[in-house]
Amino acid sequence: MTISIRNRHRALLQAETHLHHHGRVGQLSVCLVSPSRYQTGMSSLGFQTVYALLAGATDIRCERAFLPDREELEEYRRSGTPLLSLESSTPLADFDVIAFSTSFEPDYLNIPLLLTLARIPHFSAQRSQTDPLVIAGGAAFFINPEPVADFIDAICIGEGEDVVPRMVATLLSPVDNGRRGLLQALAAIPGVYIPSFYHPIYDSDELIRYEAAAGAPLPVTRQPVCLEQHEPSASQILTENTEFGDMFLVEVARGCPRGCRFCSSGFIYGAFRQHSFDSLVALIDRGLEHRSKVGLVGAAVSDYAGIGRLCSHITAQGAKVSVSSLRIDRIDPEMLDALLASGHKTISLAPEGGSQRMRDVIRKNLTEAQILDACGMLISRDILNLKLYFIIGLPGETDADLEELIRLVETIRERVIERGRINKRLGEITLSVNPFIPKPFTPFQWCGMEPLPSLERKVKLLETRLRRLSNVKLKVESLRESYLQALLSRGDRRLAPLLVDMAGGANLKKAAKSCGIDTGWYVQRTIAAEEILPWSVIGTADQAMLRVEYERALAGGPL
Repeated sequence: MTISIRNRHRALLQAETHLHHHGRVGQLSVCLVSPSRYQTGMSSLGFQTVYALLAGATDIRCERAFLPDREELEEYRRSGTPLLSLESSTPLADFDVIAFSTSFEPDYLNIPLLLTLARIPHFSAQRSQTDPLVIAGGAAFFINPEPVADFIDAICIGEGEDVVPRMVATLLSPVDNGRRGLLQALAAIPGVYIPSFYHPIYDSDELIRYEAAAGAPLPVTRQPVCLEQHEPSASQILTENTEFGDMFLVEVARGCPRGCRFCSSGFIYGAFRQHSFDSLVALIDRGLEHRSKVGLVGAAVSDYAGIGRLCSHITAQGAKVSVSSLRIDRIDPEMLDALLASGHKTISLAPEGGSQRMRDVIRKNLTEAQILDACGMLISRDILNLKLYFIIGLPGETDADLEELIRLVETIRERVIERGRINKRLGEITLSVNPFIPKPFTPFQWCGMEPLPSLERKVKLLETRLRRLSNVKLKVESLRESYLQALLSRGDRRLAPLLVDMAGGANLKKAAKSCGIDTGWYVQRTIAAEEILPWSVIGTADQAMLRVEYERALAGGPL
């Protein structure tokens, strides 16, 4: 290990405050790996929750590792140093288990890169009995694990509170028949998927079925965790070296009750579940001993039944509160007062669909009047900086829908300017525009992504029309990165060689050509109803129900 790597690890560790101290001894060594950089990985409440479950288990020695930043990565390559754990600088190949915690599909690109750095064979079929067992979990794997399935020995599609203790017990138990016997024992745990036990069969390009080994369930299913039986997920390690370094993060609810047709959050987590008010208060009060700001986490924070009361409790302690974005039809006045008291100058809202027709198609259940009323409530309290999230390229979208989006923004801007004249303060509207990406286990999983030239034309239209509006800023997510995300969202195991090539430095176009992969076939085509979906090997959501919702969307209705 070089001095620069050692010093960087030491600096990161010295900046950390561990709220729960765990021993570093145990008969089984596990390295929890985030395929993103430290700042991002340690900002993930999911990563921290799994760390607590592993580090708190008896007979487990748990350490962490992260994707090195660019400078550190060059140092690893220049010096020939294998990827090391953060805590003890142990090579990852020396651990018994490597556990990837992955929230977003683009992080799939970094899994073969990290395996290369760790000097562990990319493909599970190439590993020997002495190589670490490679397991993985996180929200990305709930959606579609197939693009990286051949890299992973065991995948958790269940929630950590339920699956991790069962996996730990199995890993610590003696088994016969070596590595295969261990995988067979893990396959018996509900919510654990062993990719090597499932063989996809193709006819030309199309997947026609999966063949499962004897005793392997098809599909692999799980049951949502009963949150009442567990303490809410919250920050375990505090450090300024994260995106939310000044906050104590706590999960208030899991899943989303809305069921918007483009969004996986309403489908992959099962029923919307909420933590009890008393359990959250007790945990927040402990967190306030270390931080003076609380970040409330969840896909639908505004839908938490006691959100106003919870926010008021936080500010009553002299602390500040933060939430990611507000539901337009659930802006609780008590919560809004707490956000204002916490110094929020900008509030984010997500109309998503620019026109009423598009909002009906995606089942957003929002009218223009509700959007304007919500903006009016914020503007009346002198919150003149608004961030509005919109999606373009939704199924069936036309230029007329974009014109309605522009008109809506103009109306909101007029109200901001009118209020600004009264108090002599300018406000700013930021439009965050993202292209539609078809996601597995949503009603729109069968839809193709709009071709990039068409999306580029729509972006140009918005830029041209909005440029003349002062105090309106347009931010558009990279269309090419969105295309890659769609590829990873809809891909199957045949993408594995492409990911290996990209981990080696090739761009998407070059890797696709080298591997003979037509990426547009995965990204842009409409999938027929009778086709077998790559992600159907796991039973995250009811496909029949999703198909009904898809057909309702095509009919143009919100029902």
